[in-house]
This record gives sequence, C-alpha cells and structure tokens, in this order.
Amino acid sequence: MTDLIPAFDAHAVFVAPWTEHLASFGWIAAMGFCVAVACGLVGNYLMLRRMALMGDAVSHSVLPGLVIAFLLSGTRDTWPMFAGALAAGGVTTLIIEVIHTHTRVKQDAAIGIAFSTLFAVGVILTVTFAGQIDLDADCVLFGEILFLPMEPMVSMGGWTLGPAPFLRMAGVCFGVGLLVIIWYKELLVSAFDPGLAKSLGINPRVMHYGLMAVLSLVVVSAFEAVGAILVIAMLILPGATASLLTTRLSRVHLLSIVHAALSVWMGVSLGIWLDCSMAAAMVVAGAALFCVAWVASPTDGLLVRWWHGLTNSR
Repeated sequence: MTDLIPAFDAHAVFVAPWTEHLASFGWIAAMGFCVAVACGLVGNYLMLRRMALMGDAVSHSVLPGLVIAFLLSGTRDTWPMFAGALAAGGVTTLIIEVIHTHTRVKQDAAIGIAFSTLFAVGVILTVTFAGQIDLDADCVLFGEILFLPMEPMVSMGGWTLGPAPFLRMAGVCFGVGLLVIIWYKELLVSAFDPGLAKSLGINPRVMHYGLMAVLSLVVVSAFEAVGAILVIAMLILPGATASLLTTRLSRVHLLSIVHAALSVWMGVSLGIWLDCSMAAAMVVAGAALFCVAWVASPTDGLLVRWWHGLTNSR
C-alpha cells in the first residue's frame, strides 16, 4: 500500500477492538453512541424547525464560555468548565432570539452573526490570556474521544460504573430520550404548526426555549468527546439520513438510533485503520451512511428517480 493509505488488517480493524482491546474501545464506542443518539434526537427537531445551524452556533460559543469559566474559577475542573460552556450556550440562544425578534434580520442571519462573533471573542480571549490558560484549543474544537479510557473510573457500591465524562453523557442521553417520549406530541405539533399548537393549549414559545436549553446541554456535554466543530454533524446526519427513508417522526427517531450505532462501529474501525481522529472517523462513517440512503432510498433515492425518469421517457 502507499504511505497515504495504511495496509488493511481485518483482524486489527474488526476483531481486536472488541476482543483484545474491549476495555478501551468499548468505552469509546459507548461514548460515541451516547453522543450520536442525544445529538440525533435533538437534531431531528432542529431540522423540522429549519434551525439546523443553531447547533453550529451553540457549539462555537463553547470556546469563550470555557475561557471565561477558567478566568473566574482559576481551575480546569470539569464542573466549572461545564457550567461556563453551558452558560455560553444559553447566552448564544438569547442573543439570536433578541436579534431575530427585535430587528428585521432573519433567523439564519442572526445565527451567523451570533456564532461567528462569539467564536471570535473566544479566540481573542484565548490568545490574550494564553499565559494564564492551560487550554488545548484543538481539543476544544475537534475533541479527543481516545482520551476517555484514561479518565478516572467512577465506582459505587463496589461496582465500576465507568469514566465520569461517559456517565455524564449517558445521563444526558437518557434524559433527552425521556423528554422526547414524554413531550413527543407537544414537540411535534409546535415544530410543524405553532398556531395549531397554541390552539391546543401548547405554548410554542416554551417548547422552543425548552428545546434550545436541551440543545445547549447536549452540545456542551458532547463537545468533550467530539469537539465543537464535529458536533454539528452529529446533530444533522442521523436525522437527515433517516428522513430519506421515512416521513414519520417516530420512525425517524428509531432510524437515528440505528444510524448512531452503525456510524460508531464503522467510525471506530475506520479510525483504527487510518490511525486518525476517532470522532472525525465516526462523522465520516455517518456521512457515508447518508450517501447510501441518498442513493438507495425507496422513495427519494437517486436510483428510484433515475428509474422513474427512464420509464417515463419511454
């Protein structure tokens, strides 16, 4: 093989991670699955509301939140940094809503203004206080899920539960799934028709801000594993792939979970083979699944459209 593409070893790629190195890659895969599921479930509603870039805005606002949290607390402990990033996500949502509500600027433009400005502020703060901040900007932007097995394990009652970042992400994933089940009807109606939702006694504004709060929580929890840049792909790819295969939201949610599992498994294998960023490999695998659905979708696929065009021309 060339230096660009490493030699392919089927045992090392497909067997060893789940047998010899399960203690490491098992946690990596579990973390990737929780991130992809949580992002996918929230992302499905963002796509329904035509707000896909909202996740991009919140993810970019993480950087200034981290820097300010460190400057105020003087520590890089998990909870102060998590609180700072979460607060930054909330501020981003508020800024976008204020610009969109009180000006003639469209929502997509407001999102672009907010995330680009806040990200620039984060870069300036990082450079200005570089001597005081021991912060790896590349890790913030791209994440490093391979470090997860090195995190201290949390134990309870003599049982090892797992690394703290995984437990936090698993809790968020479970919470998001529970909220989707409980508020399924309200979220669905308010996403498609806010006027109808209001007539049914559902407050669409409360649903909107609740969704934005959950989005901020998911993005901030996920960026530690996949980074601020790649989390936007995790928000969009599962739902975009599922929507090519079905139009029912309940099935879109289920297919998003299947997409998450497949993209994680394929991503781990691709990351081992190419010796590259595991999170990026998961996103590439997810994009490959999207391309397969785009081509082979039974209703909207390129093959079906080509066949219909061929038969109609006869």
